[in-house]
Amino acid sequence: YEDTSLIEREIERAKRHAAAQQPPFAECFMTAPSPGIIATTMLNAYYESHEAYVNALAREMRTEYKAVVDSGLVLQIDAPDLAMERVFLFQHMSEAEYVRVCETHVSAINLALEGIPRDRVRLHVCWGNWEGPHVHDIALDPLLPVLYQANVGGLSIEMANPRHQHEVAAVHRNKLPDQFVLLPGVIDSTSNFVEHPEVVAQRIERAVAAVGDRERVIASSDCGFGTFAGWEWVSEDVVWAKFHACREGADIATARLWGRAKAGA
Repeated sequence: YEDTSLIEREIERAKRHAAAQQPPFAECFMTAPSPGIIATTMLNAYYESHEAYVNALAREMRTEYKAVVDSGLVLQIDAPDLAMERVFLFQHMSEAEYVRVCETHVSAINLALEGIPRDRVRLHVCWGNWEGPHVHDIALDPLLPVLYQANVGGLSIEMANPRHQHEVAAVHRNKLPDQFVLLPGVIDSTSNFVEHPEVVAQRIERAVAAVGDRERVIASSDCGFGTFAGWEWVSEDVVWAKFHACREGADIATARLWGRAKAGA
């Protein structure tokens, strides 16, 4: 990682646009790819093993991760390799073999995060941000024990789309460690339906029930709305309508979980 000027420019741009918003954001995050998703997108051609390649990428990505955190932004590591790649690069493997690959990838994330405070990092895991059947997606249950090994402070996981709404129950079965917050997807990033705020509120409340702590749940989207340049699953005006519904639903859930005084704060 020889030139940090591009990431520095992206950080400056993100902070400049965030600073212009009113009311001001309480906190901002910037995304960066996981070593694993880089390795599964740009395939190994030189290293003796997949593990060696992923770890080499991790050592390089540390520079970018540290730059984001040092700027004051929260770092979100986007890691669809920890769920989506089950049906792509690793479809020939058994589930147990794939879970071992995920362990290797989480270990690489931890290598990249050495010296970075875990409470400044969140990990996003998804099954792929496209509108399709998703009938071969791996379940969340076997993945959670591996994800809990990551030295991060938050887990962002799809929990709104029709295939994975039920996954919140997996968190109930595999208790979220005390050092984590859960960022459940409560709006679907592949559908032009705008969720009713009450639907959002109910999803938040289910997540709180699964975690067992209202202080450790932050409403989120399933995934990003601009995953690939030129791909637009959801029109821009609908995206903003969805986020308005997310905020309204969060206010409803807050009123029920804390009392009316805190809603909208």
